[in-house]
Amino acid sequence: MSTQTVVSRAALGQKRGTALGLGAAVLYLSLIVLIPLAAVVLRSQERGIAYFWDAVTTPDAWAALSLTIGASAVVAVINLVMGTVIAWVLVRDRFPGKAVVDTLIDLPFALPTIVAGLVLLALYGPKSPLGLDLAYSRAGVVLALLFVTLPFVVRTVQPVLLELDRDMEQAAASLGASTAQIFRRVILPNLVPAMLSGTALAFSRSMAEIGSVVLISGNLPFKTQVASVQIFGQIETDNPVGAAAVSTVLLVVALVTLVLLDLLQRWGSRRG
Repeated sequence: MSTQTVVSRAALGQKRGTALGLGAAVLYLSLIVLIPLAAVVLRSQERGIAYFWDAVTTPDAWAALSLTIGASAVVAVINLVMGTVIAWVLVRDRFPGKAVVDTLIDLPFALPTIVAGLVLLALYGPKSPLGLDLAYSRAGVVLALLFVTLPFVVRTVQPVLLELDRDMEQAAASLGASTAQIFRRVILPNLVPAMLSGTALAFSRSMAEIGSVVLISGNLPFKTQVASVQIFGQIETDNPVGAAAVSTVLLVVALVTLVLLDLLQRWGSRRG
């Protein structure tokens, strides 16, 4: 058997393996993500565009959407700043209990969100041992969302800080650059893509949260009712089309956020 034949068979086998892997990945993503999302969008259009618009602009639905998107935006901005600060402290500073703090960052991923809501209600509810009652208020909603989205920015920025070349910082310092200048011109440009990625994930995750907010918010229409709880209420009242309409709005907002983030990162890569 010639060498050319062996190479051709190897290339053919590699192509078949690639096609098989690609097919399995597409099938899995279709079954788990694409088909269910498409089904929700189609269900929202079941009674036409007019009904869709009416469903998302009812006073209770519009109030829930406004609160959800607004609170998610506030949470995203806070996470952008504080998540970066926490990641910096975990990477650059040394202090007792650092490993414990680093482990606790992932607690919102592991803890059932309804348990998180119960804990937050116990700490910041009417019988708060801290004397701080945030229950049944929009501040309580923001607090719950901050808890469940804590890891996103931290865990996206942390690896970038770990891999950042410290020699560049030392070179800038040797040339007379101040600490602020080093951070702004050397460190921050490398962190921005990770910061934005984590922020976008936190924003999208906030819009979908229900477990941690349902207890501390009190589910008060026009005041503390978030979109996910409003959708659940629509299902309970046998209005799945209306629930699908509100869900589609959240889906579109999340997709637009992720697309804008991708475009911004591509633009930054070209400039970099």
